[in-house]
Amino acid sequence: MQIWRTLDDVPSDLGRTAVVIGNFDGVHLGHRRVLSRARALADEQGLTLVAITFDPHPMAVLRPEHAPTTLTTVEARAELLGEAGADAVLAVPFDRGVAGWSPEEFVQRILVDALGAAVVVVGANFRFGSRAAGDVATLREAGERHGFTAEGIPLDGGPMVWSSTYVRTCLAAGDVAGAAQALGRPYAVRGVVVRGDQRGRGLGYPTANVPTDGMTAVPPDGVYAGWLRRLDTGERYPAAISVGTNPTFDGVRARRVESHVLDRTDLELYGVEVEVSFVHRQRGQVAFDSADALVEQMADDVRRAREILGG
Repeated sequence: MQIWRTLDDVPSDLGRTAVVIGNFDGVHLGHRRVLSRARALADEQGLTLVAITFDPHPMAVLRPEHAPTTLTTVEARAELLGEAGADAVLAVPFDRGVAGWSPEEFVQRILVDALGAAVVVVGANFRFGSRAAGDVATLREAGERHGFTAEGIPLDGGPMVWSSTYVRTCLAAGDVAGAAQALGRPYAVRGVVVRGDQRGRGLGYPTANVPTDGMTAVPPDGVYAGWLRRLDTGERYPAAISVGTNPTFDGVRARRVESHVLDRTDLELYGVEVEVSFVHRQRGQVAFDSADALVEQMADDVRRAREILGG
């Protein structure tokens, strides 16, 4: 998957394109409807399908105090957009200069000059340009002047409209199953495995520890069944996953995602970038009276995770 991080990175010989535009955070089922329609049009007309996203999220620039947590890194987003049909991703560096472009300037600079758009497909509620002055009707009118067609696709999800906000709401409530329903796959976080205090190893349950940060959406503290995937080899393992700070032991610790790979104690994952996906929330985080009580609960957590994951 090609990721262009500036307009200058776009090849000058790209030719005509089909374009989808959006933040695409999470690449949920609504986004995939947009991609599916654009992919069909691109195939009919022999066009390259380019997905435009923004880095960082526009709210992080315009109203940082209200910026949402992110569901996907740009790299993960590009991978998911590619799986959904995109041939390339243009991650527009978003700043106050770009925020000040009028809708016509946005169309001219990106869709016409950089991408040579022949088809543009967006969500029906898409807004763009300074003060969100442009909408689907604006795009259609611009297309008549510049030689492209534009469509707005409803982001329907049965009785509701899928959205990144809905996914974040599910995650905040610990409803990883609801998030997965909207995404079409389990929600996942990525990170590099770091060396922890190795208490899990000492208790017989070694874990791969991935730190979290305040800008990444992570389910509430607790224990989950899910999967750990190595991004270097693609190998995937069933896991019991703990999110939190491990309150049973003294000391202040940073919040992190700890994954115990079921039935494996031989894995060396330090320094490896992994993806941890959440399938089912088993329980909330609890402070136990003793290490023995914790070990007993961990054994039950692992047993339940194995049942949930079909092992």
